[in-house]
Amino acid sequence: MELGISTFVETTPDVQTGETISHAERLREVVEEMVLADQVGLDVYGVGEHHRHDYAASSPAVVLAAGAALTSSIRLTSAVMILSSADPVRVFQDFATLDGLSNGRAEIMVGRGSFLESFPLFGYDLKDYEALFDEKLELLLSIQKSEIVNWSGKHRPAIPNLGIYPRPVQDSLPIWIGSAGSPESAIRAGSLGLPFVLAIIGGVRPLDFAPQVQLYRKTAAEAGHDASRLPVASHSHGFIAASTELAKEKFFPSTYARTNVRAAEKGMPPYHRSDYDAACEFEGALYVGDPETVANKIIHLRKHVGVTRFFLHVPHGTMPHTDVMEAIRLLGTEVAPRVREEIARWEAGLR
Repeated sequence: MELGISTFVETTPDVQTGETISHAERLREVVEEMVLADQVGLDVYGVGEHHRHDYAASSPAVVLAAGAALTSSIRLTSAVMILSSADPVRVFQDFATLDGLSNGRAEIMVGRGSFLESFPLFGYDLKDYEALFDEKLELLLSIQKSEIVNWSGKHRPAIPNLGIYPRPVQDSLPIWIGSAGSPESAIRAGSLGLPFVLAIIGGVRPLDFAPQVQLYRKTAAEAGHDASRLPVASHSHGFIAASTELAKEKFFPSTYARTNVRAAEKGMPPYHRSDYDAACEFEGALYVGDPETVANKIIHLRKHVGVTRFFLHVPHGTMPHTDVMEAIRLLGTEVAPRVREEIARWEAGLR
């Protein structure tokens, strides 16, 4: 069982002071968080791509490269790259470069994108939303498989037997499919035999995602892949502190503010404290609490949904950097050992 951190590198107004951290300062904080995650033994750190004023990471590979030089073991991934509005050649080159700098620790997580600002920014039409992703994923996988690429499509100029460089340190640079839980995404990832990531957020029950994982593994097996060897990850908002009450009180203000901004943008109902408290319950989507509480929720997710990697998404909105660092420390030093020990014992009992 792998555990790690994901971040969108948000730069939203501080709910206490009203001040907004600069993009530059938040980027430097993220590098510090990446280094700490490596030091406390976490397995993976992910950075998501966005193109808005309230996010600082439009280029995850560059951010991760800054951490690559200061870390030694942790794997470094996008979470996610918006492949539909990106050039697959450049995506591969950037992450192959990261792979070289990190000596084989890079991964690419791709998705279609729930934020749409990148489409007009890079000159794409939203009516091609699905077709763009399918075509660009096909090209990215072609580059993953072969140094020399001969490819043609509708939305990008053809590549006539050209080499794509640099090549990664790893024999095959890992490419994951990220999804909010649609059956189509599970089928796509399974049929291609690609690792699968679920965003388990909002007003959902994590165990409701079990059918998606089952569909993914069934599709993979039917396509001739060894489904038992394919990893499944989840990405969930959360926070860890010395006590559950402290964790809930620290995480609520920024979560409340950020969720209501998104609710207003999407025309959804406002978010209330009662929604937050319900999501913090054992069956809820927020992984908020003391180390034992969060560990037990992750163990429950592993046993009943089948995830083999868990991303704690922290912070959600703007939180004090010291609080985020403490949550990362607790995840690595107290939560991860509990989870790994229990899952190893449970898996041994299944054999």
